[in-house]
Amino acid sequence: MTDPYAIQPSELDQLPDRDPEETAEWQASLDAVTQAAGPHRAAYLMRRTLERAEGNGLALPKLLETDYVNTIPTAAEPSAPGDEAMERRITAWNRWNAAAMVTRGAKHGVGGHIATFASAAWLYETGFNHFFKGKEADGSGDQLYIQGHASPGVYARAFLDGRLTETHLDNFRQESGGNGLPSYPHPRRLPWLWEFPTVSMGLGPLSAIYQARFNRYLTARGIKDVSESHVWAFLGDGEMDEPESTAALALASREGLDNLTFVINCNLQRLDGPVRANFKIVQELEAQFRGAGWNVIKSLWGNAWDELFQLDTTGALVRRLREVPDAQVQTYQTRGAAYIREDFFGKDPALVELAKLLSDDKILECFHLSRGGHEASKVYAAYKAAVEHKGGPTVILAQTVKGHTLGEGFASKNANHQMKKLSTDEFKQMRDLLELPIKDSDFIDGVVPYSHPGADSPEVHYLQERRAALGGPAPARRTHPLAALPAAADKTFASFDKGSGTQNVATTMAFVRLVKDLVRDKETGKRWVPIVPDEARTFGMESLFPSLGIYSPKGQTYEPVDRDQLMYYKEAKNGQILNEGITEAGSMADFIAASTSYATHGEAMIPFYIFYSMFGWQRTADQMWQLGDQLGRGFLVGATAGRTTLTGEGLQHADGHSPVIAATNPAALSYDPAFAYEVAAIVKDGIRRMYGEAAPGEDSNVFYYLTVYNEPIPQPAKPAGLGIDEGIVKGLYRFNTAESAGLSPAANAARIQLLGSGTAIHWALKAQQLLAEEWGVAADVWSATSWTELRRDALDADAALLRGEERVPYVRQALQGAEGPVLAVSDYMRQVPDQIAQWVEQDYSSLGADGFGLSDTRDAARRYFGVDAESIVVAALAQLARRGEVKATAVKEARERYGL
Repeated sequence: MTDPYAIQPSELDQLPDRDPEETAEWQASLDAVTQAAGPHRAAYLMRRTLERAEGNGLALPKLLETDYVNTIPTAAEPSAPGDEAMERRITAWNRWNAAAMVTRGAKHGVGGHIATFASAAWLYETGFNHFFKGKEADGSGDQLYIQGHASPGVYARAFLDGRLTETHLDNFRQESGGNGLPSYPHPRRLPWLWEFPTVSMGLGPLSAIYQARFNRYLTARGIKDVSESHVWAFLGDGEMDEPESTAALALASREGLDNLTFVINCNLQRLDGPVRANFKIVQELEAQFRGAGWNVIKSLWGNAWDELFQLDTTGALVRRLREVPDAQVQTYQTRGAAYIREDFFGKDPALVELAKLLSDDKILECFHLSRGGHEASKVYAAYKAAVEHKGGPTVILAQTVKGHTLGEGFASKNANHQMKKLSTDEFKQMRDLLELPIKDSDFIDGVVPYSHPGADSPEVHYLQERRAALGGPAPARRTHPLAALPAAADKTFASFDKGSGTQNVATTMAFVRLVKDLVRDKETGKRWVPIVPDEARTFGMESLFPSLGIYSPKGQTYEPVDRDQLMYYKEAKNGQILNEGITEAGSMADFIAASTSYATHGEAMIPFYIFYSMFGWQRTADQMWQLGDQLGRGFLVGATAGRTTLTGEGLQHADGHSPVIAATNPAALSYDPAFAYEVAAIVKDGIRRMYGEAAPGEDSNVFYYLTVYNEPIPQPAKPAGLGIDEGIVKGLYRFNTAESAGLSPAANAARIQLLGSGTAIHWALKAQQLLAEEWGVAADVWSATSWTELRRDALDADAALLRGEERVPYVRQALQGAEGPVLAVSDYMRQVPDQIAQWVEQDYSSLGADGFGLSDTRDAARRYFGVDAESIVVAALAQLARRGEVKATAVKEARERYGL
């Protein structure tokens, strides 16, 4: 029989043995132990030997899984400070009020989640009592990513410490009338409490990693010392299936983020059933995190298990715990002692004997109640070990029971995530279990009461004293009173007004040139955070490498291959650029951390994240929604934009719809500028609005999305005249008329208004010339810098009308008196320019690049989609022909002439 553990000849060839006799002795010893004490003893010795080797720093592969027991044994647990009995009473109040809030809300049909906080209560309470630093602590305090479904427990605690009232609790998930509480952590809805939205599963862990990394970046660059801040992310074991949850684990360990702790609530259940019915999620996660280089702490069993482990002299108990699948552990939670004796202990003779020493009550205490995540001493030990660990991030795998303390109807039931309320009898059972002083008479008309020990009670004083010692309330979000950032010199922006003359300049390059000037500004230059996902050279940003440096905690430990070149690849410990590799999700997480630094750390930073436009909103729109919720500020730049400008790349690179998705986000100000001076005007206004003096009624908590193009063209000078800058920002202005373009139309010539955005305006300008020279039609050309902002302004005007206020939409004001019909065109699907159709008084039609993209030249692609200059001419003639302003035969003639 072949020994499966024997080293194969191919491996021996790669591992020369300088002392075969010694090797043979070690192998013989292992064989002897196996034969004399059995394979389990041999495996035990091997694991312990590997652990010792790892602890001594020997270069061996890491042991990815350990036994299904606590990492910190009871004998090694530190003594927890504080009054555990007092903390138990505080936790009981919070458990009660969290359940009461959701149950009372269920009467209004608004739902809520009870079971998650019930399982995780001690994970939060231990942190609030002993670890989570508030805003008045060193640095900026800690950053807490609260598991979204546990929000009722956080509200209950805020109620206990006086930050919320019963009225607030009664308005859980009922926000429209005021004094409401959002369902989950939503900073935009409750900006004094929540810092980080986490309910879009997987984004919390990803964001937490990049937040911890951004904290290091701020410190390394000398912006603010936040080295004492710790990032805590509370996650569900089911949530870890989301790809974003584990996408950046290697980054956290590679950069040694020991300011980061994940706490994974392993209640073994997801929404519909077990997380790993036939397997063990804790073991799987342990291997995953250890393999990525994290420090792993398992807190699985409570103190009641100590007696069982002491009786386990053969290791049979540990082996059995390792082999029982999670779904069966969940079943034990709902079964009696006889079933557990037969199914768990009855599989091994040694366990049968062990079970004889245990009473039924002891078995039920262990299997129904005693979990590491439910005992303050276990949680405290795990947290203390996590914050004291240096050199890398820590994950705590805490085993709990979903629905713990809510009664037999909830605990470990597959449906408990959807169960929204307890009956009166179940609440009374819960009251008795938690030993709360709530009388039966307090249940008036069957309504469960909120309960509070009183503002002057020992519990409230203790809670507030603990928070004061840790730096104030938590969680808490604060927008520090900051002076507006000084504006960059006007000449920085005005330099783009004169155009580029005969030089061809793409708007992507115009934006990069603008940023290069802005980062040189003495006042605000250091606050710019350039973010790019390994495409800097594509966007012409490599010139920033030597001047700004690419952030790396190690600096540059090598000589770059291009060191002798002017634009060499430079990494630095205080580098300003965040070059994240090929990860749009990671880059967005960077952006979110930087864009909210004004609140998190009291330091306003100006991030700009530049990316292939197709790989922005399409890939990471959920994070952009998270950004809006978190009240982030900054510039998203979709480069190589449009469906026809990225030549040759094909379907998955041709962006024809990002402005459509951007329009769905209320916090996103979406612009499609055509010219360099428009880019400068929009960025200037964005800096003013987000970081300077916002105008009355303006919301500063917005972010800008600009689409820029890689098509080099001569950049025109900004037209003279009043209102151009206002029009650029509001979304529309007249670039020229047929007359100002020098086309000299006849006095009675038919006239049309051509609206173009982005690169499409150049086709409109060519069409303007063709219409005049070949068809005798006068066309005026308008630059539509933002279809979306025009639409939003019009919607606001409609809403004002319903309030009895008269307001004319800006788009209607701008086009007032413009002769002839309107034809709109962009490099996006027609849905983009059609956003404004209903508010345009003139006859309106549009052209766009609908459908899938394709690989070809720009000219061929534009002809294919019918948006080139000749197609615009035919569409314009058709529109005028329907009005009887040109001959109908002109349309056919034009089609034939242009080969359409």
